Order: sequence, then C-alpha cells, then structure tokens
Amino acid sequence: MTNKVALLFPGQGSQYVGMGKDFYYNEPIARELFHQGNELLNSDITSICFNGPKESLNLTENTQPAILITSIIALKIFIGNGIEIKVAAGHSLGEYSALVAAEALSFADAVPLVHLRGKLMQDAVPAGKGAMAAIIGLQKEEVKVLCDEIKEGLVQPANYNSSEQIVIAGEKEAIDKAIDLAKNTAKRVIPLPVSAPSHTSLMNPAQVNLTKELKKIQFNDLKFPVVTNVDASPVFKADEAVSALGRQLTAPVRWEESMKYIVHQGIDTAIEMGPKKVLSGLMKRIDKNIKCFHVEDVKSLEETLLELKN
Repeated sequence: MTNKVALLFPGQGSQYVGMGKDFYYNEPIARELFHQGNELLNSDITSICFNGPKESLNLTENTQPAILITSIIALKIFIGNGIEIKVAAGHSLGEYSALVAAEALSFADAVPLVHLRGKLMQDAVPAGKGAMAAIIGLQKEEVKVLCDEIKEGLVQPANYNSSEQIVIAGEKEAIDKAIDLAKNTAKRVIPLPVSAPSHTSLMNPAQVNLTKELKKIQFNDLKFPVVTNVDASPVFKADEAVSALGRQLTAPVRWEESMKYIVHQGIDTAIEMGPKKVLSGLMKRIDKNIKCFHVEDVKSLEETLLELKN
C-alpha cells in the first residue's frame, strides 16, 4: 500500500445511539477499550453509546468521551492492518483523538480529560442556554455580517468547515434568531445536536479551568504531526499540542484551512475514524481529488482496506 494517508477524527454532532456496537461484538480490542472507558469514567459509557437514550448521549460530558472511545477503537483495529500514517487532524473534540493516535496523549488520560472538558463546557453555559447551527451556502463575510446583526445575545462563527458550510454558536435565543434570519439567504440551516456553544467567548471560564488541567497531564512529542484547529498548522512537540488545546475552546475551528494544508503535503487519501462520515463529506467538497474512506464498523473497515489494497 503506497497511499499517503491522513487520519481524520470527528467531533461532536457525529454521535448516534448504537455507535461502536458492531466492533464491540466482533473485535476483542473494542470490548477492552469500552470496558476501560467505563472504569475511567466510573459510569456505563458503553450502555450510553449502544442504548442511549439520545438525550444522555447528546450531553456534552457524555458525547465527548463516547466519540473519543469509538474513534480510538476504529483506529486501533485499522492500524493493526499495517497502514502508515503521514498526518492527522481532528475536528474540535477530535483533536484529542488525533493526539492519542499520534501517541502524544494516552487513552487512559484522554478519556477522563474530554469528559472533564465536556463538563466544564456545560458548566460554562448550562444545558438549554446555548446552541449551535450549521449554515450552508453563505460565505465567511456574509455569516459574520449575519452574526453582527443579531441583538438578542451573543452569536459567533465557530467552525469554518468549508467554503459552503460555516457553523455558528452562541446563546440559544440569539442562535434561534440567526437561524430565522439565515433562512432568507442560505441554502440550508441545520440546528446541531450539541448542548454547549463551543469555540466562542462564552467558553472563557471553561478554557481557564481546562488549561490548568492540561498542565497536570503527561503529553509526549508526536509520532506524526497533527494539524491543529486553532492555527491550521502542524504541531510536533508536546508543548505545542498543549498550547493549541488550551486555546481551542474559544477560537473558531479552521477546518477548511487545515484540510488545505494536509492536501498541500501530498496526501492522496483521507480516512475518517469513528462515527459517521461528516469529515469525509467535507473533504470531498474541499478537494475532489482526495480519496475519502471511513471506519466505524466491520463493514466500513473491510471496504476501506479493500479499496486501499486496490
């Protein structure tokens, strides 16, 4: 296999009830990591992933470890097939999964860390008080003007996912107003199943506390570079990774720029690890020449490995 492979790791919004279940019943490493996740969190995150209810899975403090665990399970099973990885990136929460993949952060540290991250985010803006929505079909400048027009509360661009898709986040009343306003000019507006308005100034209290926590954790230099959300450029050293995570919560996710950086490194194949294939879809919009695959269950794993061999 001579593919130049980038790994992509999903963030919040990709979760669904039942994720990881197929691997659990077919791969010993999946059972091992789910059970380890339960122990690390002192709760049955496995049952929340498999059985929900959806409201529990969508709570930020549950969503974050649930997606990280299922993403790392997909990674471990995939990597066992001898694929060489050149670079990785993760969308928001997914950056933690990417750092686990690059061996900068251990699974045992990452699971409780992202659970805490979710809790800090939820404490900063209680459930029901914040919201996020994806706007399809408006340019960066148009979205910024739209946000500036809203007087009902704070709303900001949070994720620059592609030239066609920008996510806004903020206080719920302000987001509701922005959704109504955007419907006049955007192709589509999609409220997201996220209970905290990430990547806005509303996350300042969470960022302060998370930065303190990051300093207590052992980070290592990376086995391969991870392109960070906050700078859209690669990090190689432990301290660079910690700095990027510390700044990430209040800064927008520069995903389109990050993917363009990866493409310019000569990458020809992107493989999404974890639930759904949101990032694969975005990559196809950003560069149609990149081959995109995803791994979230036995069927998608087999299909991806077969395509790579061909």
